This record gives sequence, C-alpha cells and structure tokens, in this order.
Amino acid sequence: MLTFLKRISIILLLTVLTQVGGLIYLLYQAVKIILEKRSRNKMGTLGRIGLYLTLYLVATFLIIPPIAKQFGRVPMPYYATQKSAIKPLTIFTYLLNRHYVKPRLVEVIARTAHTLKKEFPNCQIVYLDANFPFWNGFPLLPHLSHNDGRKLDLAFVYKDAQTLKIRNTSPSFTGYGVNETPRKGEVNQPNICRKKGHWQYSVLEKITPQWNKDKIIVDDAKTKRLIQLLAKQKAVGKIFLEPHLKTRWGLGNYAKIRYHGCHAVRHDDHIHLQL
Repeated sequence: MLTFLKRISIILLLTVLTQVGGLIYLLYQAVKIILEKRSRNKMGTLGRIGLYLTLYLVATFLIIPPIAKQFGRVPMPYYATQKSAIKPLTIFTYLLNRHYVKPRLVEVIARTAHTLKKEFPNCQIVYLDANFPFWNGFPLLPHLSHNDGRKLDLAFVYKDAQTLKIRNTSPSFTGYGVNETPRKGEVNQPNICRKKGHWQYSVLEKITPQWNKDKIIVDDAKTKRLIQLLAKQKAVGKIFLEPHLKTRWGLGNYAKIRYHGCHAVRHDDHIHLQL
C-alpha cells in the first residue's frame, strides 16, 4: 500500500509540474519491469534514474513537439540565434514543457524580436512561462490563465547596474519576484491589494532572493520599446502591467496594456502577453 501511494504521489507531482511526466513515469515502470525480467536483476538507483531521464528527454524533444502541433501548439525557441533573438530565461522552462504556445504567438514574438534587434543589436527577448503542450484548461501552476496556448510571460529588458550594458537575463532565477516597486507619488497597487486582503499579490517577492536587485536593473527605455512593439501588433489582445509602470513608461495611450486585478500576482517583475 505504501509503495502504491508513493507511486501515485510521484505521478501526480510529475503531472502537475510537467503535464506529461506522470505518463512517462508509467511507461518507465513498464520498461523497467521488462528490463529486470530479462536481466533477472533489479536495477540500481542510478540505473532507474537514468532510465527515467532518458525516456523523459526523448519524449520532450522528439515525441511531444509533433504531437503538440496536432493540438495547435508549438514550442518557443530553445536558444537565441542570429536570426532568432529569443530564448528562455532558464533551461527548466523547456525541460518542464512550459514553453508551448499557439503558432501565431511565436510569430508575434519573432517579429518583435527582429525589430528590437535592429534597434538594439545586443537585445534579446527572454521568455518565462508559456503553456503546457496539450489540452485547453489544463492548469500551469501557479498561473491562473496559462492554459490555452495563448499566454506568454516575458522578462523585462535588464542591464548591468555598473556598466549599463544589456544583460539578457533577470535578477531572479525564475524571472519572477524581483519587482520594480512604486516610487513616491505613483499608484501603489500592491499596497492597495494588500489592504483588501489579497495576501498572494506580493507573495513571490517575499520568497524570492533579492541579491541581484541592485546589480541587474531594468532598462526602462528598452523595456518600454519592447512593450510598444508588442502592443502595436494586431494579434495581441492584452498586455498586463502594473499601473505605476504604465504611467512611468508613458504607455497611457495603449488600450491593450491593462491592469489584471488583485486576484492575481503583481506584474512589475514581468510582462504578461496574450493573444
């Protein structure tokens, strides 16, 4: 019974984290049994881990992408190139299969990256969480709406605080939780939401290390330009951004740039884009 419960827990955890990991775990169990019967020896810990990782990586890079295409989703680029200045912040985004979107959204990002690179040759678009490869409505936790292939989070454009050179990265490992807090005189939406009892609004800031906040800082001009290029594209439906940043960056004339509400988490650490 304990073994059964343990395996069920593993399947559920892998499914929540990667959508497909639980199914691959079932395949792994079947393959392991076959191999152990043939060799008449139980596999060691390293062998079991190696077998699962092999099956998982083969599925992630070779099997899932063509199947996902039948569901109307394609992977975002795995790394930046001279032609495609787009990359994930961390390899875990695609290792966990959180980088799938509708083809039209890839086209939006590709056009934007091309224009941005022309204006700022060293600038890349760094993406965070997108969507899982299959089935509308399947939650991509902890997000509320990344479940239909139409949503994508982007990092701000950052620069080195000392050299002022572009840093195609983020001050946090995940891209979330290091915020551009409201200044004196700006609308303090996080404080408004806190007073209304929405404890989750700033929770990421509380659990995310702030070590790099003063070392890697937002490039206001380039981030503003990135958002402008996105907002001008017809395929884009909404862009979520904190009110104080919309005002600070002079984006008040763009109706697509909206406030997302206190029920979500704050958006002064990333750009939420959706078709």
